[in-house]
Amino acid sequence: MQRELHWFKEIEKYAPRAFSESENRNEDKPKMAFIKEHEKLIKEGEKWMKGTAKFYTLAAALIAAVVFAAAITIPGGNHDDTGIPNFSKENTFKVFAVSDALSLFLSIASVLIYLSILTTRYAEDDFLFALPSRLIFGLVTPFLSVTFMMIAYSSAIYLLFGEKKAWILITLAALACLPVTLYGICSFPSLWN
Repeated sequence: MQRELHWFKEIEKYAPRAFSESENRNEDKPKMAFIKEHEKLIKEGEKWMKGTAKFYTLAAALIAAVVFAAAITIPGGNHDDTGIPNFSKENTFKVFAVSDALSLFLSIASVLIYLSILTTRYAEDDFLFALPSRLIFGLVTPFLSVTFMMIAYSSAIYLLFGEKKAWILITLAALACLPVTLYGICSFPSLWN
């Protein structure tokens, strides 16, 4: 639909002004004729966008729940008398805290982006810029959220086990890249469909 709208806008730019006000045999102006001609495509686009948005809203909400739970169950626990995390002085703990917070914020942003897609009025002009840009942001934010979630997970495991064994860090880094890479490969082709 976006491609069709781009074509229409380009033709509209170069066509004489009188053509944009003229009517066809059904007494439709060019814009109305375009809308009627592409009604089925608009409905299909709306159905696809809503289905995609519903799925990713659920996925982003699950990510938010997981990283929120990770934030309140701090690796290594807290000091009994002060409540301060045991590993609070460690740089790896700071990496955990920052990446977990970023993952939470990005997944919540993703939920909000997809909710905005679900509540859009789906007018033909929405398919030109608003919906495609929201979809792109909606696909990028959970990707980044999963990336930061894997960084938080890896840093938590390293905090608990990695100080004594350097090979754990190398193994974690390699394995943490796997889900992020798979998510990117599986999600981003939908941008070009």
